[in-house]
Amino acid sequence: MNQIIMILLISLLILVHEIGHFIAARICGIRVTRFGIGMPIGPGWKLFKLGKTTFYIHAFLFGGYVSFADDEKNFQEEKKDSDIEEDEILPGDSDELYENKTIAQKFFVVSAGVLMNIVFAVILVVFCAIYYQKLPASAQNIYVSSFSKEVTSNAEALGVKQGDKFDEINSQKINSLYQLIFFAKNSKLFDDYAQESLIEENLKELKKLNPTIKDEIKKGQTLALPETKPENPLNVNKNVLLGLEKYKKDGVELNEIQTNLRNELYSKKTHTFNTNTSLKDVAIALSDTYKPLNIKFIREGKEIIIRNIIVQKQGLLGILLKAEDIYTPTKTPKDIIVKSFDYIYTTTSTMLFSLWQLVSGKVSASDMHGVIAVVKVGGDIIASKGMLNGILLTAMISINLAIMNFLPIPALDGGHVMFLIIEKLTGKKPNKELSEKINNFFFMLLIILMISICYNDIFALVTKKF
Repeated sequence: MNQIIMILLISLLILVHEIGHFIAARICGIRVTRFGIGMPIGPGWKLFKLGKTTFYIHAFLFGGYVSFADDEKNFQEEKKDSDIEEDEILPGDSDELYENKTIAQKFFVVSAGVLMNIVFAVILVVFCAIYYQKLPASAQNIYVSSFSKEVTSNAEALGVKQGDKFDEINSQKINSLYQLIFFAKNSKLFDDYAQESLIEENLKELKKLNPTIKDEIKKGQTLALPETKPENPLNVNKNVLLGLEKYKKDGVELNEIQTNLRNELYSKKTHTFNTNTSLKDVAIALSDTYKPLNIKFIREGKEIIIRNIIVQKQGLLGILLKAEDIYTPTKTPKDIIVKSFDYIYTTTSTMLFSLWQLVSGKVSASDMHGVIAVVKVGGDIIASKGMLNGILLTAMISINLAIMNFLPIPALDGGHVMFLIIEKLTGKKPNKELSEKINNFFFMLLIILMISICYNDIFALVTKKF
């Protein structure tokens, strides 16, 4: 049911976008002949006709369109079915045609969908602030609930207690489950990477402990091994912790030989080799250990720092967690206005930065997700956190829809704006046939992109990524 609610909310956003185009067109005196809910793919049904506009609904709900009298003329020329009579076709010099409007009027009509999505997002956020009298602070308080029977770290043995609140890990503030899980997962024992400084240190110790060994180790030789040392604690930038930048492991990636050696040598004091190998390979194998976690907890109002927590191969702390979302109250008119726009500004800035990270290659295209993921995640959010968070997610999707639609890409609203700007600067209308070919080409690219994003979504669902 929550997924169905999310589908309806997304469909509402598209409907709002097209209503924006429709209202702007009517304000400018442009005749709108068709208004479609959904994309004209598969079956569609005529709903009713209001004035000169025929309203349709299509089975594929994720989309929508507004068609002007200019397009209706093309329908007639191509001898396709039309909902207006032959004598209703407007002459080429009619003031009701989009093509005969000023650049300013065209700009208003093209931009109105984006503007309507932004206005609708503001309305949704303000509604939440008024009705629920609170807005999320985009942070969580995370507590130790209990400990796993299957021990996966030494956290409990070092003194972590039930009720402790996580404050910092490796001197970096922790305010979400994602960040805590990220640190545990990427600090685990054996991540197939070895830090170069530790490799050099282990290589020197190996030579010191085994002065007769040069570079090659023969089959049957026995080596004294240095004591197992931890790698440097994990330290990443803020963008990685916010999920806005892909984490890239540093150091030397182990090959198959080095990985097998690592598994054999870990925690040993000596080892007799059954194959020929090199001292460098041994040093690399010995250097893939674990990154210790130094965690600051808040316990009964006091700061408690527990150092050298070791996460085993599973990448789990062995701690059952309790997370509480932090909300900021919005009980006064001033709070409602200030905190609503602060929420919108913060989330919009994050979306724009995420888009830049994608364009600049700092976030992989494989991490792009679309409507299937949104429906799944949105439904889960409604189920676990309630309609407040579901409505706010809808508001953010509305702003995201506005941003993506206004990109200067042909076939999108931003592409039409780009052509209008070119027309204004050059004083000449772009070649209509060429413009249509460019729009059709980019439309096909967008369809291909949509298919690839759907694949990402389905793959993520199957692999339980979310």
